[in-house]
Amino acid sequence: MPSHSYELLDRRVQQWIYEKGWTQLRDAQERAIPVILGGADDVIVAAATASGKTEAAWLPICSALLDHQAEAGVKALYIGPLKALINDQFDRLGQLCEHLSLPAHRWHGDVPGSRKAHMLRNPDGILLITPESLESLFVNHGPALARILAGLRYVVVDELHSFIGSERGAQLQSLLHRVELLLRRRVARIGLSATLGDFTAAADFLRPGRAAAVKVISSDDDNAEIRLQLRGYVDSRPPRNPPPRITTAPLLEPQEPEDASDESVARVAIADHLFSALRGRDNLVFANSKAAVETFTDLLNRRSIANRVPEEFVPHHGNLSKELREHVESRLKDRSMPVTAICTSTLEMGIDIGSVDSVAQLGAPASVSGLRQRLGRSGRRQGQPAVMRLYVTEDEINERTPPADMLRSQLVQTIAMVELLLEKWYEAPDTADLHLSTLVQQILSVIAQRGGAQPGQLFDALCGAGPFNRVDKTSFAALLRSLGRHDVLSQSTEGLLLAGGLGDKIVNNYAFYSAFTSPEEYRLHANGRNIGSLPVDYPIAPGMLLIFGGRRWKIVSIDNRQKVIELTRSSGGRPPSFSGGGGEVADTVRQRMKQIYHSTEVPRYLDQVAQQLLDQGRSAFHRYHLDNEAILDWGNDTLLFPWRGDRIMNTLAATFTSHGLEVGQDGVALTVHGTTGKALQDLIDELSVSQRPSPVDLAAKVPTKESGKYDAFLDEDLLNVAYAARSFDVAEAWSSLKSMTPSRPQS
Repeated sequence: MPSHSYELLDRRVQQWIYEKGWTQLRDAQERAIPVILGGADDVIVAAATASGKTEAAWLPICSALLDHQAEAGVKALYIGPLKALINDQFDRLGQLCEHLSLPAHRWHGDVPGSRKAHMLRNPDGILLITPESLESLFVNHGPALARILAGLRYVVVDELHSFIGSERGAQLQSLLHRVELLLRRRVARIGLSATLGDFTAAADFLRPGRAAAVKVISSDDDNAEIRLQLRGYVDSRPPRNPPPRITTAPLLEPQEPEDASDESVARVAIADHLFSALRGRDNLVFANSKAAVETFTDLLNRRSIANRVPEEFVPHHGNLSKELREHVESRLKDRSMPVTAICTSTLEMGIDIGSVDSVAQLGAPASVSGLRQRLGRSGRRQGQPAVMRLYVTEDEINERTPPADMLRSQLVQTIAMVELLLEKWYEAPDTADLHLSTLVQQILSVIAQRGGAQPGQLFDALCGAGPFNRVDKTSFAALLRSLGRHDVLSQSTEGLLLAGGLGDKIVNNYAFYSAFTSPEEYRLHANGRNIGSLPVDYPIAPGMLLIFGGRRWKIVSIDNRQKVIELTRSSGGRPPSFSGGGGEVADTVRQRMKQIYHSTEVPRYLDQVAQQLLDQGRSAFHRYHLDNEAILDWGNDTLLFPWRGDRIMNTLAATFTSHGLEVGQDGVALTVHGTTGKALQDLIDELSVSQRPSPVDLAAKVPTKESGKYDAFLDEDLLNVAYAARSFDVAEAWSSLKSMTPSRPQS
């Protein structure tokens, strides 16, 4: 079919498309090419996984760059969230760039210094880089950066949704703004994403303060058939022992080798089904924790050994060594032998591993947008459906089972997320955080780049017209004073701000380039080979048995000075505890859960056990009268069911705590200890007609507020402001309180 967009491309790009055997452009490409070729607009290209987003950006960019090859300096930046994704895109772009004689460079921690030095001497073409490495260019090559980026015309931000609302996102916004300050001109920005719940917020992230001018290209080229099954399991026998914790205490008893009899009934049943359904095909199995990745890889490979078949199951998560992760990725790309990767979100984003036959999700998903990303890994071949199996475990019911567990809330939350996924609803990005910790990093970075800065210059660069524009001059001055008191900053007699003694140490550490905190880790060595790293809060004892990299190990020795743990193969083991947790459950998800409890409809993708669990949850919901009551007495405690998202639940919990109550947040319910339902209802009635508290005043009553990398350098007032913005939604919390207040007769 004739294509107007194809005709707009440079002849050499057309030739590359022809040689690739393409018969037509995808919808996103047809619509993006004319806009990007214009060169003046910021653009968001939102389209499903494998819908050609990358080419939608780079075909017109490369066409445009061919007209400016004589100009000096890097001409286009690609910014990606993962080193593996940059490597993958470098390989994909390399084919096009080689055909067009356009230089392409990559820059991250694993790239050899010789290649980086070559790029610094001869900056040209396209540079693929992480935010952290771009930060290092500002700090270490600040005086030369204007020359390096002299020809810059485009910035492409891949996986845009992964940055919005995060510390890395705030850092990225600042870096993009500083690039334009350095060049003294605007540079077109192009964001690529498969899942965006709010285009306005995404546009405001890409170009803060000018969202209305951002062109949004949302492709509907996503009509693949979806096949879903949600399987339910009852965990009637929990594990005999908890996972090993890092401890200084000696091992009082040797750990015995384990077998399947030591596993919970549900875990064994899930492993059995995964083994029978996935073996012999290419699959991805997403787990909600690294420990679960290791556990199920071990369980599945034990089944392979017992059945005398090849071990097709391999782990993939961030603590494995680069070599092991890349080995898994290469196996997934190689279609000659079947493989199933058990992984965390490391394979959720757009690393090109081709299309897998199916995807599995272990446990309730963390978010609808993440579920969409994972589903998009399957069904990428023409005519192939997207296949997803979800496995949800609920505890066996007994006389001590609390009401929140009787509701089978993990299952119902998963159903709610699947229903929202099918409706193409995704979470809106969280843009409320002030990111003061990241602002501290950027203050130090600008000072390192320029060799010092005046306070007014810093404010103008970062806050006034910059991405931290919600921080006013008063708060900024308070932040500078707080940093001065902690020796992070110092000031010369001329008023120039410089790094203080502590600030110098921070900037000159390799960890400075990252906006988030990384735990201290020990390297794991086996037979002279690095197989990964383990977060260690305390020294661990020789003799401990571990499962890591899908294998069983025994700790032989520990070098605390070099931070190296030597391992040898073992017949027993358990996965270690890793830090990290689930995400924040959105308000829409919880409200949909309540609708599901009210409904009698049974989704057809539930298996028999899942249907039974849904029936049990609905029966408990009505038995406790939660269809019209929010408060439930439970022994000496009182449960409150607001059916609201975690941000609102956190605000309610802090409010009740500020009135002298002891409150715990247990998923769908708040547990208020040592009070009666009547007393709680009286407090809710009183609060609902009172003036809403200031979020900052409410935050002042929270004992622990530090979460960012540099929050320790913020004084109490700044911590209160930051915590209030990050954690509270007072307006919606008060709306929820009013909804739980019985209507009063009109006077």
